[in-house]
Amino acid sequence: MTSPPIQWYPGHIAKAEKALREQLKLVDVVLEVRDARIPLATEHPQLAQWIGNKERVLVLNRLDMIPTDVRDQWAEWFKAREETPYFTDAQHGKGIEAVTKAVQAAGAQMNQRRRDRGMLPRPVRSVVIGFPNVGKSALINRLLKRRVVESARRAGVTRQLRWVRVSDQIELLDAPGVLPSRLDDQQAALKLAICDDIGEAAYDNQRVAAALVDLLKQLQMESALQNRYELDATSGTGEDYLHHLAELRYQNDLERAARQLLNDFRKGTLGGIALERPPG
Repeated sequence: MTSPPIQWYPGHIAKAEKALREQLKLVDVVLEVRDARIPLATEHPQLAQWIGNKERVLVLNRLDMIPTDVRDQWAEWFKAREETPYFTDAQHGKGIEAVTKAVQAAGAQMNQRRRDRGMLPRPVRSVVIGFPNVGKSALINRLLKRRVVESARRAGVTRQLRWVRVSDQIELLDAPGVLPSRLDDQQAALKLAICDDIGEAAYDNQRVAAALVDLLKQLQMESALQNRYELDATSGTGEDYLHHLAELRYQNDLERAARQLLNDFRKGTLGGIALERPPG
């Protein structure tokens, strides 16, 4: 299937990014949230430049969507790079306490530096940054222990910056999802589309569903498709499989078959599947 490159940089993201970069001057700690299924594809290439030497807490959300062994592989990979990833399932509140403690620890260091300069301590100012739909708002609601910001599993729900108080020690800035203005890595862009971490207007469902099948074949996870649809995926391309699925189950309706396949992956109906593994 041929279609234009996947690109998505709507006006509200461009506007929010400009405001966010101004607010970052006030921030002490950055919570960077990525999708645990695709932690490399959801790394913003400009984030390191934006935050400079500020403290950063790396959160890999959607822990419930990946196998335990893959989680362990990523933990080791990041550890080798002197980073500590905090795995969370924000929808169900798993891993939140460890994130809170990490932010508090970073805040304590910040206030110690203030005391050393003869200044009074203050609440740590933190911000949650990440691609659309990686679970930032759900994480914030868990940190607050109440529903304060709107949360939904689709891209583009949060559109404005907003400060909220977590406790007497932590203030938090909720920001809309940020994306590079241009997605040069189209393989990464396909993964964003598969995981619903980019607006649906940016891509063709049939192309993305076929790419998902091809990716599962590369990962040697064709059995997930076999178990779900009782249709062998070991031969042919992802496009071939989509046509066979539409013929078998959906009266040759390719769009319906594509949407169903993508929804099954996104809801975890195909099982816990990590689309990325640590390099090397």
